[in-house]
Amino acid sequence: MHASAWIIIAYLVSILCAISLIFIERKEATTTWAWLLILLVLPVIGFILYLMFGQNLSRQKIFREKKVTDEIKSKELLEKFKEEERSSRMSEEFIELIRMNYNHSGALYTNGNSIETFINGEDKFKALIEDIRLAKNFIHIEYYIFRLDELGKTIIKELKKKVDEGVEVRLLADGMGSKSLRNRDIKYIRSLGIKFYLFFPGILPYVNTRLNFRNHRKIVVIDGKVGYVGGFNVGNEYINKGKQFDFWRDTHVKIKGRAVDELNKRFILDWDYASEGELNTYEKYFPKQSEEGNIGIQIISSGPDHKEEYIKNAYMKIINDAKKSVYIQTPYLVLDEPMKEALKIAALSGIDVRIMVPGKPDHFFMAWILSANMGELMEYGVKIYKYKKGFIHSKTIVADGKIASIGTANLDIRSFQLNFEINAIIFNCDFASKQEEIFKKDIEDSKLVTLEEYNNRGRSIRIKEALIRLIAPIL
Repeated sequence: MHASAWIIIAYLVSILCAISLIFIERKEATTTWAWLLILLVLPVIGFILYLMFGQNLSRQKIFREKKVTDEIKSKELLEKFKEEERSSRMSEEFIELIRMNYNHSGALYTNGNSIETFINGEDKFKALIEDIRLAKNFIHIEYYIFRLDELGKTIIKELKKKVDEGVEVRLLADGMGSKSLRNRDIKYIRSLGIKFYLFFPGILPYVNTRLNFRNHRKIVVIDGKVGYVGGFNVGNEYINKGKQFDFWRDTHVKIKGRAVDELNKRFILDWDYASEGELNTYEKYFPKQSEEGNIGIQIISSGPDHKEEYIKNAYMKIINDAKKSVYIQTPYLVLDEPMKEALKIAALSGIDVRIMVPGKPDHFFMAWILSANMGELMEYGVKIYKYKKGFIHSKTIVADGKIASIGTANLDIRSFQLNFEINAIIFNCDFASKQEEIFKKDIEDSKLVTLEEYNNRGRSIRIKEALIRLIAPIL
């Protein structure tokens, strides 16, 4: 077959993909135009990229059963907490946000919690291992990335000890994020008595072409009394033993109190999907909670099994309601128009809006998209800081020194639309003020980007910005 015939076939395939985009999938307009550009300019490569990153034709089919099952089991779990939810003393100042989260996603507000913050991996995993050693009944662990390196092997060793003591141990890892785990590794973990499943595994051995719909959550629940959520995964880089960065700056929290039940409910729903219903009873995983402090928390999760962007809407409500300040840390700044407008309006209103991003990105093209986004924000008064000490992976928002959000969702389109994410929104002035102090301390290891400096950037980066801006909606 002649080369011209192959070109014609490639364009025909691209046209079919375009028809799928416009008439079947009904993506957002900006995303549609980005894919149309790629398919028409790079017909063969574009088609491959579309199969890996873009096509959502199977999305509803894949997650239809999960959504129905989640709704049924969520109602079963909710029955246990109805009376407790009625007795919760809600924060009057943030009642609109609390109601929105509940009405939108069913997120329960709980009080009587205590919370501890970790901003480096050594401290976080030291505390986690200590809590694992204290486990008596069960351990539920869910990570996007779980490597069987030095840190991973240490955790597996501790989990094996608990299995030998009669503790139930469940470990859930994402099929893409944890692609370094081979079949022999999985067999080894299971041989230790640890119940292990991959979330959304690849169709082919050693290859996972499903780059969308990843489980980006990081949850640990121990005995229903202690819960962890935040940005740290399991791998040597997260304890500052990686090759790419000397220091990994992240944020994770340890929770005690009734909010732990909300983390555990999310784990159980994810586990049931991956294990195809391995659990048949839930009662023993929800022991009666006692008040551990005075902190109010809402656990919010979102994912591609729902069209609504629950976490994004919570972010926007926090930004829109701010009166004095909004401090954000995110490793990726890939904004859609509503989020961009919310930040610009806040800055125009006199709100002190500051965003901290990595000085050195973990992917080269993220520097281009960051540059494409931050110039417009800076023109409206948003302050952009580049973290220089290492790589900042925190996903945090703190507003007015009164409310904070810490979790797994980045400030990007992928987290809002394509990944399964989970965040803790914390309603407490003392806690939020401490997060504000942490942000200001990180400024000492950061560089403020000036508008003059940005306007003097070279032609090369301007060209890269222009190109990356066209496909930003699909990153």
